[in-house]
Amino acid sequence: MTTITRIEGTQGPHQQFTKDRIADFLFENLDQYGDAREDIMKCLNYVFEKGGSITVAHDGDEIKGAVVLNDTGMGGFIPENILVYIAVHPSTRGQGIGGKLIQEVQAKTSGDIALHVEPDNPAKRLYEKLGFTNKYLEMRFKKA
Repeated sequence: MTTITRIEGTQGPHQQFTKDRIADFLFENLDQYGDAREDIMKCLNYVFEKGGSITVAHDGDEIKGAVVLNDTGMGGFIPENILVYIAVHPSTRGQGIGGKLIQEVQAKTSGDIALHVEPDNPAKRLYEKLGFTNKYLEMRFKKA
């Protein structure tokens, strides 16, 4: 049976689901949409230093999925929260775990939530089904 555990940044790191375990899980399961492990750790550290949450779907000690949400501290002019990472283990994809994780985040989070998704990411349909809309076209300037 899958259980969902939410770790609030204000509570400090979780004993069972440590930052290292979550970083390893995300690094291994984000596939082509992932980042370097050191960048994932920066995001997890942000949760505990500035605010946010980590929501883990698990069977006992085994992580099946995880969501990392950072508090932007900018409510009013951009969304108060950004969903930075969501990953589900390949063996449990298609079983509704990603949707359950996002619904838990939506229910337990104060304020709006933004996320970035690449146009070819199959999860885009799930986000739309759960109420996310594409209001803006994101543009970035990248320094060389």
